[in-house]
Amino acid sequence: MSAIAENVQGNAQLDAWLDKKLDELLPTKLEEIDASKTPSMSIIATKGTLDWAYPPFILASTAAALGWDVTVFFTFYGLLLLKKKISADVSPLGNPAMPMKMPFGPQWFQDFEWPMPNLLMAGVPGFEKVATGLMKKTFKNKGVATVEELRSLCLEADVKMVACQMTVDVFGFDADDFIPEVSDYVGAASFLPVAQKSDICLFT
Repeated sequence: MSAIAENVQGNAQLDAWLDKKLDELLPTKLEEIDASKTPSMSIIATKGTLDWAYPPFILASTAAALGWDVTVFFTFYGLLLLKKKISADVSPLGNPAMPMKMPFGPQWFQDFEWPMPNLLMAGVPGFEKVATGLMKKTFKNKGVATVEELRSLCLEADVKMVACQMTVDVFGFDADDFIPEVSDYVGAASFLPVAQKSDICLFT
């Protein structure tokens, strides 16, 4: 056998051995890499009512508690959740399926679901303030943290809170209107690569 043929045969055997070793080692290595990777989540918060303020903060604080990297992008009315004082009301008119329960009185009274037609919710002055007060009282009775407390938990857990620069400009806000912990003011083009690389991306 010529030296060239021996060399070709040797290379073929080496390639076969390498392929076999890769087949044996690669799955284990990929599992190790996957196990050591920190999960990430991006949330887009678009609404500022009380009932819609809870989901992004609950999800973000929970994920951060699990050790995930979390970024929340606040845009349009969701931007109001970054203001120093959160003044979020609940709007029953926009949530016709929302049960209306009373957070006081005897148990049978609290368990009763009051049917509130849209006509009543739209026509009674101050109805949203009443509904907001009832929901806050219900949350307090059940031991649910306030929106402000949940936001503080997120900040303590290093959740990145990003404000939409376009919305800030459109609504005429100033950086001084918001909590100092806002990590950045960027547009959608800057946030999308972050969302693209996240393991989970949610829209609220």
